[in-house]
Amino acid sequence: MLERNPHILQHLATTQPDNWWLDNDPLEPNSHQTLVGERLFDLCVVGGGYTGLWTALLAKERDPSRSVVVLEQEETGAGASGRNGGFCSASLTHGFTNGFRRFPKEIATLERMGRENLNAIEETLERYGIDCDFERTGELLVAVKPWQVKELAEEALLQNQMGDSIQILNREEVRARVNSPTYLGGTFDPNGTALVDPARLVWGLERACLALGVEIFEHSKATALNDHADGVAVVTPYGQIVAQKVALGTNAFPSLVPSARRYVVPVYDYQLASEPLSAEQRAAIGWQGREGISDGGYQFHYYRLTNDGSILWGGWDAIYHYRSKMAREYENNPEIHARLASHFLDTFPQLGDIKFTHAWSGAIDTCSRFSAFWGTAHKGRVAYVLGYTGLGVAAARFGAATMLDLLDGLHTERTELQMVRRKPVPFPPEPLRYAIIKATTRSIQRAENNGGKRNLWLRTLDQLGVGFDS
Repeated sequence: MLERNPHILQHLATTQPDNWWLDNDPLEPNSHQTLVGERLFDLCVVGGGYTGLWTALLAKERDPSRSVVVLEQEETGAGASGRNGGFCSASLTHGFTNGFRRFPKEIATLERMGRENLNAIEETLERYGIDCDFERTGELLVAVKPWQVKELAEEALLQNQMGDSIQILNREEVRARVNSPTYLGGTFDPNGTALVDPARLVWGLERACLALGVEIFEHSKATALNDHADGVAVVTPYGQIVAQKVALGTNAFPSLVPSARRYVVPVYDYQLASEPLSAEQRAAIGWQGREGISDGGYQFHYYRLTNDGSILWGGWDAIYHYRSKMAREYENNPEIHARLASHFLDTFPQLGDIKFTHAWSGAIDTCSRFSAFWGTAHKGRVAYVLGYTGLGVAAARFGAATMLDLLDGLHTERTELQMVRRKPVPFPPEPLRYAIIKATTRSIQRAENNGGKRNLWLRTLDQLGVGFDS
């Protein structure tokens, strides 16, 4: 039932159902034409988000003579890449604990490769002059319940054994950074996270691709892959691309490789953006380091300051719809946005007069291990990467590089990873899929309110190698 508390709803009175990042940004590039007729290319990339654009950029950097085209069903950045919170995390595994549980023998390598990947992103942004408000702010993980204090500290100690430099903070130390009465302790990772403007990152990568000779067609939805004498034909409504190789970066949308669909479900993640904070409001909460913040629960919020001093606040609910349905109407959920506003005001009661200006959501591609996986089809001429589960801003570059390795037949440190060679546990067909996801969601909610203790259902999933955490 919709939260009817007038105290909460008054903060949403001026909210527009729009993505804050896309609202009248002068850096948004001009649109590209629709594909009409047949064209020949060496590499066809499907998807104009982070994965697709990084794939195109890296492909041209590796071989400038290679002809590359990107097909996008809407406009570049229209999906998750232009809608997220802008947390550019070094983690390739959706957090250290998740990676340690799934890949204990190679977690140290994955942590190192993740840091190298983040450094490579920063270097690329500098080299191409990409203006996306990249800030090496680090990330603050805060404990808001007693059981989270111990878990965050234990995770930090283990990470430091792998080469990280995580600081463990008590209640006073974490509140000295950001002042919330809900904080009981936390950890700070100064090196593992940068913040970006996600839409400007997409547009900057787009411009870099164009400068290297990549062609981009928008409003050109790829509908089928067919074997062709010259490689693979990627069919669109008004034409087709015939390419020697095809790279798929389709995120939550149904894969053009049907066998890959059982590994991914789309879930909707919701966000709010506040008006810019006044000097008095900012002084009341501190936050001088502009750290990205997440809380340490199974259901968690993530939040950060934008370049104009607004607060972006998201997370908590991740909504799955029966039969993996995706629809525009799911992007506006007043009940969930009201709950987000309520949680915001619990965290920062000193901002009791704040107004929210934007409310939006979008689908993310979730797999059962919460981190990316790869595959090939059509005798190795088609490759895909999926399953970032909302932490793909930086990991998408790693995913793209690995996908190119597979397409080019290269044996690299990336392709030898168990993470790359193994797929996650697939989701069962409906209606069992819906029932399992809902049962898991209810169990996670109970664990949140029961000192983090996982019930028999969650422990069974852990044993099966699924182990949902959020």
